[in-house]
Amino acid sequence: MQEKLIHFIWQNLLFNTSNLMGTESEVIQILQRGTINTHAGPDFTNAKIKINDTVWAGNIEIHTKSGEWKLHGHATDTAYDNTILHVCWESDLPVYRTDGTKIPCLTLKERVDKNLLHKYRYLMESVKEIPCSSMLHSIDEFTWILWKERLVVERLEQKTEPIFKELEKTKYEWQQVFYKSIARTFGLKINTQPFENLANNLPLKILSKHRDNLNQIEALVFGVAGFLNGDLTDEYCKSLQKEYRFLKKKYQLAEVEKSNWKFLRLMPANFPTVRLAQFAALIHHSHNLFSKIIEENDMQKIRSFFKTVPSHYWETHYLFDEPSPKRIKKLGANAIQNIIINTIVPFKFAYAKHKDDEAMQQNAFDLLEKSGAEHNSIINKWYELGIISKNSFQTQALLQLKNEYCNKKLCLNCTIGHKLLKNENR
Repeated sequence: MQEKLIHFIWQNLLFNTSNLMGTESEVIQILQRGTINTHAGPDFTNAKIKINDTVWAGNIEIHTKSGEWKLHGHATDTAYDNTILHVCWESDLPVYRTDGTKIPCLTLKERVDKNLLHKYRYLMESVKEIPCSSMLHSIDEFTWILWKERLVVERLEQKTEPIFKELEKTKYEWQQVFYKSIARTFGLKINTQPFENLANNLPLKILSKHRDNLNQIEALVFGVAGFLNGDLTDEYCKSLQKEYRFLKKKYQLAEVEKSNWKFLRLMPANFPTVRLAQFAALIHHSHNLFSKIIEENDMQKIRSFFKTVPSHYWETHYLFDEPSPKRIKKLGANAIQNIIINTIVPFKFAYAKHKDDEAMQQNAFDLLEKSGAEHNSIINKWYELGIISKNSFQTQALLQLKNEYCNKKLCLNCTIGHKLLKNENR
């Protein structure tokens, strides 16, 4: 028996509450089960319990076996002196406060429905990616809707944590932090780190000075990325090298190791060279992009900000000095969607929190609802189980559910898990 399951059982009163008796035949009546305590001290606070003819107000402590009271040091800790009831799975030893008075003990082992225990054991021992997959059909739509809303908020809270940490480091330079986040998103998963290194080595304030000159922007981006070293033969490449040599000296720029960029198993359209060209084009065509993103609520206009096209050289190249059939290398719909989901929405949410702007916070949710459903292995798994997503709001919720609850077997913290276990006990 796990203590966290006893917490869950007590919190939801998932046991036979009739004719409750303590280990020493005390008559017990639960008036208020208390509020779960997530800090140090007793497990539940502000409880009210009637024991025999006396009503007690105070705290509840929970253990698997009563002897854990002494084992955990509570017998000598005055913070536990206001404990009015010790709730255990089974009792092996009496427990006392620091003044020597005995604390009544209630055991639950014989009062919990065995079906609940079997179901919990099934969830904990399941080797399936989604432990409750065989039971999901019993969950009503309303439960899913409310849980997904909470999951999306939770996911955005997680995504904004590193944003605020970075803002604190930069004394709230929103433009620079946003630029860095955009850079990370351009790297996809495989080149996220080198893109972040690029943004660290090449601050936005330097790029902004050359925004009107695409050749200089490309020289800075490719140069700091480490691609302009060595012998390059194309005139375009040579012009970038020449420009970069001057700019590198002027700004004392440090470079990213070229070997850090990954090409293996990438489609040519996702080569880091192409992504860097697209990134340079975005910088060239964007002015005050962060401010525009924050102020704009129309999805189509936001998408239009990223429909930029790299210089002509990249129409016939994926790599320097290696010609290829002509193809316009603009950002595709999936790439723009990725930027909206992983950068724009979190930044709108973060800025809304910073400004305490509920309307802007709602707009962040609206953008997810207007963005198409994502397609990846996790979402496909949910689809196979009959959980269909219509937009990115729903897929982001399912990603959070899988990564933060299913993978960690936190069924007791999950609304779906709650529903399944509670229904089993009816």
